[in-house]
Amino acid sequence: MRVVTLTECHPVSGLDVYGFLRLTRTTLSRRRALSAVLDEYCRAHELKMAALFVEHAPGDLYSPAFVRLLDTLASPDAYGVVIPSLGHLGPSRTAAERARIIRDAGARLMQVRLPVSTFQDASGCRS
Repeated sequence: MRVVTLTECHPVSGLDVYGFLRLTRTTLSRRRALSAVLDEYCRAHELKMAALFVEHAPGDLYSPAFVRLLDTLASPDAYGVVIPSLGHLGPSRTAAERARIIRDAGARLMQVRLPVSTFQDASGCRS
């Protein structure tokens, strides 16, 4: 699998992404580590992390943090949302619905860690 950069290191506007973390019970060091993972992903893919939204309490579908994220996605410079894994959007039903809402807003949803079934082995075959 070949990795191709989006902009080939040329300055391009409009690649603002927004991080989203769901941290209902965690430590400050874990939050920093997850934030660093998102920052590194953005750097590697030539994206600019414009803001990070953090959901602290297990809330409903439209928690305050998620609503702020959606409001921000209305910006013309918004490119997408980056998350460590789909679980950061909530429990499975909530995550699926939030993923749909993000895509319906015209934003890309990028996961740093893909589900195990999408990884390829050394032969290039999906496992």
